[in-house]
Amino acid sequence: MNTKAFQKVYTKIENITKATCTVKAQGITNEEMAYVDGRPAQVVKIDGEAVTLQIFTGTQGIATNAEVVFTGKPPTLKVSDELKGRFFNPFGHPIDGGPEVNGKEVEIGGPSCNPVRRQEPSELIATGIAGIDMNNTLVTGQKIPFFADADQPYNSVMATVALRAQADIIILGGMGMSNDDFLFFRQLFENAGALDRIVCFMNTTGDPPVERLLVPDMCLTAAEYFAVEKGQKVLCLLTDMTLYADALAIVSNRMDQIPSKDSMPGSLYSDLAKIYEKAAQFPNGGSITLVAVTTLNGGDITHAIPDNTGYITEGQLYLRRDTDVSKVIIDPFRSLSRLKQQVIGKKTRADHPQVMNAAVRLYADAASAKTKLENGFDLSDYDRRTLEFAKEYSEKLLAIDVNIKVDEMLDTAWRLFGKYFTKDEVAIKQVFTEKYWPAEK
Repeated sequence: MNTKAFQKVYTKIENITKATCTVKAQGITNEEMAYVDGRPAQVVKIDGEAVTLQIFTGTQGIATNAEVVFTGKPPTLKVSDELKGRFFNPFGHPIDGGPEVNGKEVEIGGPSCNPVRRQEPSELIATGIAGIDMNNTLVTGQKIPFFADADQPYNSVMATVALRAQADIIILGGMGMSNDDFLFFRQLFENAGALDRIVCFMNTTGDPPVERLLVPDMCLTAAEYFAVEKGQKVLCLLTDMTLYADALAIVSNRMDQIPSKDSMPGSLYSDLAKIYEKAAQFPNGGSITLVAVTTLNGGDITHAIPDNTGYITEGQLYLRRDTDVSKVIIDPFRSLSRLKQQVIGKKTRADHPQVMNAAVRLYADAASAKTKLENGFDLSDYDRRTLEFAKEYSEKLLAIDVNIKVDEMLDTAWRLFGKYFTKDEVAIKQVFTEKYWPAEK
């Protein structure tokens, strides 16, 4: 062993696999960063003096006498207001041609907020998407995923949320993102003039998959700076958590660990929870709200990734293509925000809960009518009206391209109620029907 500028340097590698190498070393800490033959690596296992390093770009071409330099610290990010408007790689280095960020160096991947310091989520985060704001309202400090098939436009939805959400800072983490999607996000934010409140960490399909594992921690370290130290409302968007979990599986398999369900590592639940539990509302008024994309394989919600995610998070937003209106909608049956009761009717108009419930109930009646029609049964007049209502409800309120404020969403729902139903069929309290029922034409 040699010592170079307070860094430990070794030149004898004991073992090499496809993604890892092992050296005998002392005084090394878990998750410490290192460079093996100049390639970035991280400590993933310590067994006595045997230290196993995960090499992000792979081990091809590395000799057993290659130089291994330990940095003495885990991955870090320099945090300051200079992060705003910038694009970084998973190591926190700029990829937008700009200068390095000056700021306080902070270790990434630290513990989540002490439960004693968490406050009960109570503030509305409006996205402008009616399928979310009206039926599955988001609350500051919430953690919630989008479940979507791989062919759904989930990145477009995330970009829309980033631009419309009423938050002080938007932090976007891309994992396994195509270059086209990366350019789409960058150009969209620049053209919208929104770069001053957006921070992006990107791993594209051309980058090593294992580097994806750093992206969520980089995003959340930046989020904690703005939320805790600046008292700002931060919305953290992560896409795609399925590719993140795939990277976990790659490392696990190459280290010869026994896989669990669906070839995922046995630590999957803990690995995901470590990320999602960073969402919190803080006493100083700052908050971290976490919205992530989890892509499904053929709609399989029982796969280990969405299955574990569902236990950790507070609901889910489910994207589905509605063939009746040829649009992608937020499915009202499979979507759920468990914290919406904290704000609907309190931070929004008093009729919000009643309107939401009535609309979903009538939409369910339309689904029953559609089943009757497909099975050859005659439809009643009420059935036909629910089918017409459902089409217009999907087009004007559930579709992801609807961009209106919450009060306008509620007014739109009232107009649809008046167009297709009587007051008795809608079954909303009289105090609200008297105030909001549309006038007869």
